[in-house]
Amino acid sequence: MKIGIPKEIKNNENRVGMTPAGVSELVKHGHQVFVQHTAGEGSGFSDKQYAEVGAVILPTIEETYATAEMIIKVKEPIEPEYPLVKRGQLIFTYFHFACDKELTDAMIKSGGVCLAYETVQLNNGALPLLIPMSEVAGRMAIVNGSYYLQKTKGGKGKLICGVPGVKPAKVLVLGGGVVGEAAARVAAGMGADVVIADVSLPRLRQLQMELPSNVTTLFSSQHNIERELPDVDIVVGSVLIPGDKAPHLITREMLRMMEPGTVLVDVAIDQGGCFETSRPTTHSEPVYEVDGIIHYAVANIPGAVPNTSTTALTNATLRYALALADKGWKQACKDDPALYRGLNIVEGKVTFKAVADVFGLLFDPVVL
Repeated sequence: MKIGIPKEIKNNENRVGMTPAGVSELVKHGHQVFVQHTAGEGSGFSDKQYAEVGAVILPTIEETYATAEMIIKVKEPIEPEYPLVKRGQLIFTYFHFACDKELTDAMIKSGGVCLAYETVQLNNGALPLLIPMSEVAGRMAIVNGSYYLQKTKGGKGKLICGVPGVKPAKVLVLGGGVVGEAAARVAAGMGADVVIADVSLPRLRQLQMELPSNVTTLFSSQHNIERELPDVDIVVGSVLIPGDKAPHLITREMLRMMEPGTVLVDVAIDQGGCFETSRPTTHSEPVYEVDGIIHYAVANIPGAVPNTSTTALTNATLRYALALADKGWKQACKDDPALYRGLNIVEGKVTFKAVADVFGLLFDPVVL
């Protein structure tokens, strides 16, 4: 199969769809890999490294899309890429369709086969291609939240870990999944007073046993969340409904319960955000203020640490990329229910129910 790895063109997105090590494995399986010039540069991988493992370097993004039967990338195509997607071409990437009608319409029109990392799901409910970036995003949520807690950045002027005789900052984590656990673990490691909320009692019991003693678990309800807000310093939103829009757990009215300079970090912004006042931001302009509350809602948080992120993502995606390339997408999805669940749009048809429901479109599941 001819596989294309284009350069990401989203704002400050320095990740790349595959490391040279991953490309090497694809080549060993007999596939041709075409890497756009400088695609890996932002992650620390040179054209020379790709060429040494058998990749062909192409000068432009247009040539990369035109040559490939399958595109492997990191983020969803953005407007300049829409016309490059060909009918029947497999696009293997993060899509997050449920919060982007324009992207959904464009991919339906393209006739491409959109297999979304974020909805590849194992029988036990795990999301193997979302986990590595969730682990990065959860850790980075605390790093960034503590940075914007500085007074010079608009925050309260608190040190997250405190000092002897001075209390540490209080961190509220909404959602006890992979992102939430990673955020709580890092915040606790930095010495913060941490509360993690979730609606699953079994999950809360597990977190209570596994996380450090400075983490308190809380059943997630509007009443319980509101009680935490008056003295919270950082709130991390990490609620996920696979393939669907995230619920708004903090409304604009609830912002009044918080002290000015409180920092909200919305890791769920890719799925529409779990704060009512959230809107996507970029690494070049990461924050904005609403009613005195700092909002950090960068839609590609792991893009700030691309070497780590690209390596972690390739470790997770490679086995699935090999299956798709070796067998073709139809047979690979027939053989593996997890990959089948990743199909969101196939040759003009919406094949993932949550996406169809959000936009009132016809749900037309793939029959293999």
